Amino acid sequence: MPIRTAVPPRVLTVAGSDSGGGAGIQADLKTMLALGVHGMSVLTAVTAQNSLGVQGAWELPVDAVRAQYRSVVDDIGVQAVKTGMLASAALVETVAELLAGTDAPVVVDPVGVSKHGDALLAAEALDSVRTKLLPVATVATPNLDEVAQLTGVQVTDEDGMRRAAAEILAFGPRWALIKGGHLPGEAVDLLTDGSVEHWLRAPRYDNRHTHGTGCTLASAIASGLALGQDVPTAVEGAKAYVTGAIRAGFALGGGIGPVDHGWRTRQAG
Repeated sequence: MPIRTAVPPRVLTVAGSDSGGGAGIQADLKTMLALGVHGMSVLTAVTAQNSLGVQGAWELPVDAVRAQYRSVVDDIGVQAVKTGMLASAALVETVAELLAGTDAPVVVDPVGVSKHGDALLAAEALDSVRTKLLPVATVATPNLDEVAQLTGVQVTDEDGMRRAAAEILAFGPRWALIKGGHLPGEAVDLLTDGSVEHWLRAPRYDNRHTHGTGCTLASAIASGLALGQDVPTAVEGAKAYVTGAIRAGFALGGGIGPVDHGWRTRQAG
């Protein structure tokens, strides 16, 4: 086989570790590999986590996060950045400052709670997310629980998703992707920049093994942006990828299993 010499696009994830491998940094790097980009990481927190929930979480010092970020960006460079679990106001503000000085698109997944309902963001950090982090986002990808945390809007239908998008956009991101997976019926998401709407619909699969969907979607969007796609194209491709990963999700442990990040490879085989 020929030896590859071209350097793939580089994507940086700034997020927490999931020891169970289904979400967080682990899901991000698996997604990036699957989509043909080189994944790099800045670890913000370590969690003790499995299919049953989060048993513990320990955030890293601000200096450690900043040093990781500068080490990667100053030497290797990035074509896109994705943020996930940031845990505290100090980390949110530090990461927002670093992102503001980086010339690359940013996908912000404003992680507030885990799939099991465990808090992953301190309540006092919400205002920092609103005023510091969202303004530097190219795309913000809140689910409906995170929409409620950040805006107070309780979404029960598609009209509610429009209201939620307007509220999120008011904080400053260029695009808002409101994930409607918690609504009944089709898995529907709304992508908008305030002037144009893209409704993305997919069938809902009877599979409860959906751990890591939000991390995976945001990382897939960042990968598409790093590959040179515009935002709607990157989001559409990410939606297709994560839908397939949900469909192929598998049982792991005694609780909620992960989506299958390698579903395309296994399907091809």
